[in-house]
Amino acid sequence: MVVKEVISAIENYAPLSFQESYDNAGLILGSPEMEVSAALICIDITEEVVEEAINKGINLIISHHPLIFSGLKRIIGNSYIEKAVIKALKHDIAVYCAHTNMDITWDGVNIHVAKKIGLKEIEILRPLQKHLVKIVTFVPNSHATAVREALFEAGAGHIGNYDSCSYNIHGEGTFRGLSGSNPFVGEPHKLHFESEVRIETICPRHILSQVIKAMLKAHPYEEPAYDIYPIDNLYERAGLGVVGNLERAVETYEFLLFIKELFKVPLIKHTKPIKKFIERVAFCGGSGSDLLTDALKAKADIFISADFKYHQFFNTEGQVIIADIGHFESEQYTKEIFYQILTKKFPNFAVHFSEINTNPVNYL
Repeated sequence: MVVKEVISAIENYAPLSFQESYDNAGLILGSPEMEVSAALICIDITEEVVEEAINKGINLIISHHPLIFSGLKRIIGNSYIEKAVIKALKHDIAVYCAHTNMDITWDGVNIHVAKKIGLKEIEILRPLQKHLVKIVTFVPNSHATAVREALFEAGAGHIGNYDSCSYNIHGEGTFRGLSGSNPFVGEPHKLHFESEVRIETICPRHILSQVIKAMLKAHPYEEPAYDIYPIDNLYERAGLGVVGNLERAVETYEFLLFIKELFKVPLIKHTKPIKKFIERVAFCGGSGSDLLTDALKAKADIFISADFKYHQFFNTEGQVIIADIGHFESEQYTKEIFYQILTKKFPNFAVHFSEINTNPVNYL
C-alpha cells in the first residue's frame, strides 16, 4: 500500500477543502507514492512519538494536530517541531494530519463525541456558509430521468433529511451544430428546436467535480449546457461544534461528574451551575470558545469545550453553563475515528494507537 491510498480513505471521509484557512492539514512529510505497511495514530506529533514509530517499525504517522502549522525558515533542532521533523525525515517516516477538516465533517470529532455523550437529534452548531452551489442543466425529455438520477447518485440533491431534491421546468431549447459537430438530435447547420427539461438541484462544493462528471456522463448531448450558481444557504451537514438533546434531563452535578469520567479529566473549569438540570448540550472539540454565542442561540443548557479565557466566563448571559474540559481531553477520541476509517477500508493494514501521552498540560 502507498501513502496516497491512506490519504484518499481519510479525505473521502473528511475532505481537505473543509479545513479552516489558518490550518495546515494534509500530507506534511513524505511522498504520496511511499510504500507503507502500518500507521501510528495520535493527537500530536512529538520527537517521542516519532521515536515510538521507529521502534515499532512504522513509517506513517497520522495525527489530528499538524506537526507544522506555519512555515519553517530553519530546521536545526531548536524546537520540538524541528526535532520531530529531522527525526522523521532521517528515518523515512511520512506524516499526515487531518485537523479542522476532521472537526468540520459530519461524523467527525464533534459528532463522534456527541454520540459518546448520548446526544440525540444532533445538529451542527455553526454550519458552513457559502459551501453550497446550485447546478442547472437542460436535458431532452427522453433522458431527463437518467441525468437526474446520475446527479443524485453522485451526491447532489440533499437538503436536510431529504434526498433526491430537484426542481424541473419543461421548455424548449434551440441549437445549431456547426462544422464537425455530431448532434444527438437535429442536423448540422440547421437550427433545431428541442423539448427539454431544466433540472435544478443543490450540491456541496467539495463533491462538485464528481457530480459534474456524473452528469456529463449521463447527458446525451455532445456539448451539454449547464450552469453553476453560488448560493448563501447554510450547509447543515458540516461545520463547527454540535448541539443535541439527552434522552432525559440529568441533574447538573451528576452530568458534570459523567463528563469528568468520560473525558478522564482531573477537573472541569465551569461557570456557576445556573441550571438545575441539563438536557440540551453543545460541544466543540478543541478551542471552541468563540462558538459561545452559537451555543446561546441554540438554547443549550451547557457548552462543553476548551481554552476559554477568563473574561469569556462572564459572557454566558445567565443562560448557559460553560464547562472547559481541556483541549487535549476534548479531542482525545479523534484517534478512534482514524482507526475506524482505516480498519474498515483496509482490514489487513496494521493500525496502532500511540502509547505516548502528548498532553502538555498537567494537573496538581
